Amino acid sequence: MGASAPQRVAVVGAGWAGLAAAVRATEAGHAVTLFEMAGQAGGRARAVDAGGLALDNGQHILIGAYSRTLALMRSIGASPDALLCRLPLVLRYPDGRGLRLPPGPAWLGFGRAVAGCVGWSWRDRVSLLAVATGWAARRFRCASTLTVDALCQGLTPAVRELLIDPLCVAALNTQASEASASVLLRVLRDALFGGAGAADLLLPRRPLSALLPEPAMRWLAAEGAELQLGQRIVEITRNGEVWALAGREFDAVVLACSAAEAARLTLHIAPGWSARAAALRYEPIITVYLRCPGARLAEPMMALAENPDAPAQFAFDHGALGATPGVFAFVISGARRWVDAGLDVAAAATLKQAVAAFPPGTWPQPPALLRVLAEKRATFRCTPGLARPPAAVSPGLWAAGDYIDGPYPATLEGAVRSGEQAVAALNITATSDGMPSRLPG
Repeated sequence: MGASAPQRVAVVGAGWAGLAAAVRATEAGHAVTLFEMAGQAGGRARAVDAGGLALDNGQHILIGAYSRTLALMRSIGASPDALLCRLPLVLRYPDGRGLRLPPGPAWLGFGRAVAGCVGWSWRDRVSLLAVATGWAARRFRCASTLTVDALCQGLTPAVRELLIDPLCVAALNTQASEASASVLLRVLRDALFGGAGAADLLLPRRPLSALLPEPAMRWLAAEGAELQLGQRIVEITRNGEVWALAGREFDAVVLACSAAEAARLTLHIAPGWSARAAALRYEPIITVYLRCPGARLAEPMMALAENPDAPAQFAFDHGALGATPGVFAFVISGARRWVDAGLDVAAAATLKQAVAAFPPGTWPQPPALLRVLAEKRATFRCTPGLARPPAAVSPGLWAAGDYIDGPYPATLEGAVRSGEQAVAALNITATSDGMPSRLPG
């Protein structure tokens, strides 16, 4: 982060971006006050109570390339090795189709995985290797206006169905026909060329709150940060060289709340920035939790064939991850149609899909619905040419969140990086007397 004179820093929002900002600002020696409107930290990646059972408000996947998230966890004493189940990238379907990335350099393993993919013809394999070689030759870059559909014109239908479409909706939460090709290529580049283990799946063994929110709040409290839960910031104003909010004055502010809240708070401070944040559109994610004692899937995470009657793209076996045995999470990404149809309809369709998709004997008894959860604004719609708001809002006022302009889609890694970058920026712009300097323009 670099050294700077201590400042009074307000962080608004205790999601993963806000927690990253609060931790790094505290480490830099700033006096941090963290405000969160909810009664708990974590934002859209936290645990909720389901009759005494802690379930995540949405099933999340991390990958080995999430270097800043893993480093932040270690900084606050949360061991990734203990909290995350690390597996080679596996996309296996219940009927046995799929591919598995072997250990070692991902770019080399990718070729071996494609050659050994179950369910593909040699034409399918050659088409993917040829197209992927072209992506690599162009350094995983393309026009910002390109969709994933357009990017993948040379691929066979089987490759699209088995690999690209599920990866796209998992990474970007946007269907391939509308998704940004340049953002997907950046994700693929960092996974395949990010070093050994970059493409590994990191699946939570514990509820999401235990991964970062709870240990981060404990760490912040122990380091002297002021934690204000259940307090919504109504207004932010500029008062000379300081920012005023919640009846207090601060030298710098990091807005790590939702884009909608940040747009509201900045409407009269930076109207252009506010308009850009308010213009973002969103995609929902539905997570359907099922219970079936004694059941076990072939892999901790399995891909599913999506169709108009079968909404889920992935299923997770919590027992295989070392969490609650007999609990399974079925994830519906890009779920606008199913949210419109109603959560009861989505849950019923997922139950039917679960029974039909897996081989006989998978379920010792019919699985029962445990809970259905929907995040209607789970991620922004990651479309081509999207103009995301920048981190700099006004002198001494920075924004952080997975929606901030950057190379990644709305992910935990994007959120953490944005929080750290906001603190790095306020450190750089601090003068020797601790007052924030003016930015150009």
